[in-house]
Amino acid sequence: MTAKNKNMKSLDHFINEKIGKKGTPKREEFESEYDTFKLGVLIQQAREQKGLTQEQLAKLAGTNKSYISKLERNLKDIRFSTLQRIINEGLGGHLDISIRFE
Repeated sequence: MTAKNKNMKSLDHFINEKIGKKGTPKREEFESEYDTFKLGVLIQQAREQKGLTQEQLAKLAGTNKSYISKLERNLKDIRFSTLQRIINEGLGGHLDISIRFE
């Protein structure tokens, strides 16, 4: 049996300690930026899974390579209509959206 590291913290505990508890302005900003980061990663993973370059995806979605690159690196906000075009026309997928209350 392995001894539990007494200095080990859960991710939630670490974020609470370093950023702030849920509901605080700093934590809300962190959560919002993290969601945008996740979206960029999801687009990149889907693009790579389809075997597309950023340039190919951009052409299919009616945008440019620079825009796709900025999305994937979390440097650009995205309009909902553009996101739909990238998913539907560029990746041949379907965008699912849900609302969750915690």
